[in-house]
Amino acid sequence: MDMSPQALWTSMGTTAKAVVIVMLIMSIYSIWVMVERFITFQRAKNQSLKLLGALSNVLTRGDYQQAIDITKKYKESHLAKVISAGLLEFEAARRDKRTADPELPLEAARQGMDRTAMITVAELKENLGVLATIGATAPFVGLFGTVIGIIHAFGKMATSGGGIASVSAGIAEALITTAFGLFVAIPAVWAYNYFQNRIDRFTVEMSNSGSEMAIYFLKEAGNAPKSSVA
Repeated sequence: MDMSPQALWTSMGTTAKAVVIVMLIMSIYSIWVMVERFITFQRAKNQSLKLLGALSNVLTRGDYQQAIDITKKYKESHLAKVISAGLLEFEAARRDKRTADPELPLEAARQGMDRTAMITVAELKENLGVLATIGATAPFVGLFGTVIGIIHAFGKMATSGGGIASVSAGIAEALITTAFGLFVAIPAVWAYNYFQNRIDRFTVEMSNSGSEMAIYFLKEAGNAPKSSVA
């Protein structure tokens, strides 16, 4: 039996060929998601490291506008989004003349950072559902092709007669779709778990940065001059 890809493709039935084409599309799509997410996560990591170094001295001086300008330079950093949201909310609330309670700027900054962190996590999870779906369904798509192939092979045996040897080639070809399904699913599941773990780490980093910024804003609010009450 010739096991070359060209010979196997030629000997496959229409249903088996359709299954292989579907799984090929799933494989290409999953590879694209893996590459796109990996590049996105690496940029977020690298830009976040640069951001922290650039912000340290600026925040010490209390220069909020320069700090906001710096965060805008690192748009792909998950930490930049959270820190920028806190700075914008804190500065806006502090400048609002209607704000009498000194705790309001701090609370506004906390809510802004929490809200931005949740949005950022959702953005980081973009297309990961595709990997989960492919990892869960690809083996069943391959199994479907195998079942159809085996039905076709035994149908031939029932029509033409002969023993199992006469349909062994057809059964072997049918089992290839199951193997192909596993070949597509396993990398997708591995990649999904890998990216999910990285998102968990990013979430912890955003939470820690938010807590550190909240402490910083608390100190700034305490150092702010208090208005006298007549």
